[in-house]
Amino acid sequence: MKVWVDLTNSPHVLVLSPVIELLRADGHEVTVTARDFAQTLSLLERHRIEHTAIGRHRGGRAASKAIGLASRSRALTKFAKRRSFDLAIGHGSNDISVAARIRGIPAVTMFDYEWASLQHNVNCRLTQRTIVPDAIPPERLYKYGAKGKIYAYPGLKEEYYLSEFEPDEAVLDELGLDRTKKLVLLRTPPDVSLYHRLENDLFPALIERLAADDQVQVVALPRTSQQRAELVELAHSNILIPDGAIDGPSLVASVDAVIGAGGTMNREAVALGTPVWTTFAGRIGAVDEMLLADGRLKRLADVDALKIEKRGAAGSDRVRRDPRLFADLALGAASRDG
Repeated sequence: MKVWVDLTNSPHVLVLSPVIELLRADGHEVTVTARDFAQTLSLLERHRIEHTAIGRHRGGRAASKAIGLASRSRALTKFAKRRSFDLAIGHGSNDISVAARIRGIPAVTMFDYEWASLQHNVNCRLTQRTIVPDAIPPERLYKYGAKGKIYAYPGLKEEYYLSEFEPDEAVLDELGLDRTKKLVLLRTPPDVSLYHRLENDLFPALIERLAADDQVQVVALPRTSQQRAELVELAHSNILIPDGAIDGPSLVASVDAVIGAGGTMNREAVALGTPVWTTFAGRIGAVDEMLLADGRLKRLADVDALKIEKRGAAGSDRVRRDPRLFADLALGAASRDG
């Protein structure tokens, strides 16, 4: 079978790399396309995944997103011509969903945050299968056209793609971090996403709070060049901003705390047993609702209340799930009854 995978954001490289590997091991021919956004291309290079770069992110405004969708979908439609793909897979990629529908290719979409309504109204309607965690009540997805197409999996997606992962603390030395200090990984807000339009006043205060503590060393991972420039302008000596793609999961597992305004890196921390706080200012999704209720994720509402402690060797029990489930669910869309 000829399978086409499209990656539009850096977390999707980690999510789908085991699926790509499994499909290829089973003898399927897998072609990967990717959008130039965040660290997507550099992560693909780091993971040695051959790919074709097509298009770039057009910015956070609705009009810009519409232009980007039309432009990149057109480019992907052209790319797919005469390649005879049997299946298309994307993790929230509108572009491949549109291109696959135009070319008559069965398609699958995956996501784990249900309130990105513009994205899901495109993907759920155009694809044959919607693969989501079972924490999301299915009725929340019906308005997007997903009724009858929902295939749910247990747990967190991070428990699947990190199932065979073992952290390498060498990442701390690569970044020149002082292991005697309290190490914090900071993930910036997804401010180019339509579903995260609320002004996050907490985040600047958080940076000032951490920068004032000489017992803390921070690794900040910006999502965009604009965020990088803003962080560099602050020029705090104890805040490090890596130049390129790093071994993110190893860093998540090796620091003393993760504070994130998004989703995937927070849930990696949960999966790897690292204390994690969320500063997400948008509408909380079902997965985070579950983690907050279970105490596996904490909500940071007051930076003065934040207490970070050095932790010993990671000993938290991990849940490891077989990523073959994702591959099997996706392949089912290419069957006649998919």
